[in-house]
Amino acid sequence: MNTIIKLRKEDDTINLAKKLAPSLRCGDVVALFGELGVGKTFFTKHLCKFLDVTENVSSPSYVLMNEYSGKFPIFHFDFFRLDSKDELLELGLYDIFDQGITIIEWPEIAENLLPTKTIRIEFSFEESYRKARIIN
Repeated sequence: MNTIIKLRKEDDTINLAKKLAPSLRCGDVVALFGELGVGKTFFTKHLCKFLDVTENVSSPSYVLMNEYSGKFPIFHFDFFRLDSKDELLELGLYDIFDQGITIIEWPEIAENLLPTKTIRIEFSFEESYRKARIIN
């Protein structure tokens, strides 16, 4: 399925997170694509909120992974600074997939390592709004 959603205001992004959250199950992977500042972390914060996370959700840019407790364990990765697939394997990525919900920002380096059922969301800027293309 390939769905495009226009995100004209922050509430549209929040509603997208609210709509996706109930369908997620343990073992699901959500890969968030898009350039810097397009809203990947904002989306993740709200997705986690709708998955009953009460902790502060922040970008794992420097620590590479944050773990949260909610309806399921949530593993939030940011691969922006990684240079090789070997670094991904050192993180124990495969061991984590089945333990909870995995959310990955900047997943390009891991594209061919992700499960086939990965939910891919491509955020982009348009002229006067943002959009999200959901591929699953």
